[in-house]
Amino acid sequence: MQTDLSPDKILPRAIDVYTNKTKIKMGKLMILAFFAGVFVALACEASTLAASSLLGDRSKFPIGKLVQGLVFTPGLIFVILAGGELFTGNTLMTIPLLDKKISLGVMLRSWILVYFGNFIGALFVAFLLSRSGQWFFADGLVGVRTILIAKGKIDFSFGQALVLGLLGNFLVCLGVWMSLGAKSYGSKVISAFFPISVFVLSGFEHSIANMYYLPAGILAKNFPDFASKTGLGLETLKSLNISNMVFKNLFPVTLGNIIGGTIFIGTLYFLAYRNDNKD
Repeated sequence: MQTDLSPDKILPRAIDVYTNKTKIKMGKLMILAFFAGVFVALACEASTLAASSLLGDRSKFPIGKLVQGLVFTPGLIFVILAGGELFTGNTLMTIPLLDKKISLGVMLRSWILVYFGNFIGALFVAFLLSRSGQWFFADGLVGVRTILIAKGKIDFSFGQALVLGLLGNFLVCLGVWMSLGAKSYGSKVISAFFPISVFVLSGFEHSIANMYYLPAGILAKNFPDFASKTGLGLETLKSLNISNMVFKNLFPVTLGNIIGGTIFIGTLYFLAYRNDNKD
């Protein structure tokens, strides 16, 4: 009978898993990274659709965020169970780096390739949805909410985006860390479910999710019906562009995600448990 690992036994498992990830051949790595970007983007799309009518009502906003969080959680679950390489989860490669199983160069190469593959997967979903007609659901409410979510993300200051990214990937990597100790599908689902729900409910930031949200918002604002219904005005929506997507959101959020995963989960758990596994 399979038994889930106790916290002190997860560290050796993490070292093995993330060391082996650096050995994946490039073709396979890019396919798995593409899949992870698609999985997360589909979770973003579904959560936007599910919560569209609730997020615009202040009295229902907390319920809307809860619905958004519950519907978003399958994104990470798909990555864990179906197989995918997710940049934010792979910030835990700092564990075998600290254990001297891999080099800094090997880790950074893997990060860059997976980040790029995730981006392609998320852009693929955003493009398909822009052609699908789904944003016209509920008299265009889904398209309007797609724009408003993206606009809100580029309005953060650098410091806000950094801290929200740190907290976001702290929770994502916590879910990944716990799933490494889970042996059954059910245990893995539970491990991912609660941290991701808290992450979305709290409004924290995730760079790979934003690789869908921001391009989707930029594409959606080009539909005149959606843009006019946001109530923001065309001049205001000009700030929703590729330059701001990169420099006002993706850069600080990615940096925060790296800090949250590498230091607050990877490094601290390594320091906590390394002496328990010397043998």
